Amino acid sequence: MSEFSHNYIFNKREMVERTDGDNLTEADIRQFQQIWQDAEHYTEAANGINVLGINEYRPLPDGYKWTTIRSRFAEMDDHQTYPIARAKALLEWRRDAHYCGRCGSQLVESKEFTAMDCPHCGNQIFPRINPCVIMLVSKGDQILLARHAQRNQDVYTCLAGFVEAGESIEHAVSREIMEETGIKVKNIKYFGSQSWPFPAQLMFGFTAEYESGSITPQPGEIADAQWFDRDHCPATPPKGSIAYKLIHNA
Repeated sequence: MSEFSHNYIFNKREMVERTDGDNLTEADIRQFQQIWQDAEHYTEAANGINVLGINEYRPLPDGYKWTTIRSRFAEMDDHQTYPIARAKALLEWRRDAHYCGRCGSQLVESKEFTAMDCPHCGNQIFPRINPCVIMLVSKGDQILLARHAQRNQDVYTCLAGFVEAGESIEHAVSREIMEETGIKVKNIKYFGSQSWPFPAQLMFGFTAEYESGSITPQPGEIADAQWFDRDHCPATPPKGSIAYKLIHNA
């Protein structure tokens, strides 16, 4: 019997799939290790995870293809996406967790926890998770969507941002909306969450209602922001993200 039930091969925001529709196996991982001998490999027996991290594109062997991680998220529920999100997030964390931030010594893998230990000063480094808020603001039958200045695409989506030190989640919602659009909101309500391992975000989704203010896009961050009728929106994010769920289901 196979030791690992979740075998993944990642390259940035993509992953390898078999063209016959079957899941990858340990044999597939070993085959790709022969092709990408410098690839990063790790396993997590507790969750049946076996991961290969590739750093460059090369032609795939017959029987395999690239697909986006996001497209897999669009096809699955949270229970099914959990091992993919965990595998990708841990891969990104392990790529960064080499030296102790306190004394500079080289880290070793913990035998007890999902962590890296410093053998010199005893510091213990756990996987990093970056909490973010993403919110859909409504004004009657209209919703507030924005096009971000740093993205090279004409997609309008929800406002979002990282939670800052000392903040509550709700405070982050109000602050981000005010900073990015100059809008004050009320009736902030939790909607749902999603792991977004690019590289380590945990997205907290909220809805909020318009209270006051005029839209004033934040320079350098927001290229445009407008109120849209729900049934007449511009191009918005595709399935696979909590932004899609907020826009279409909140």
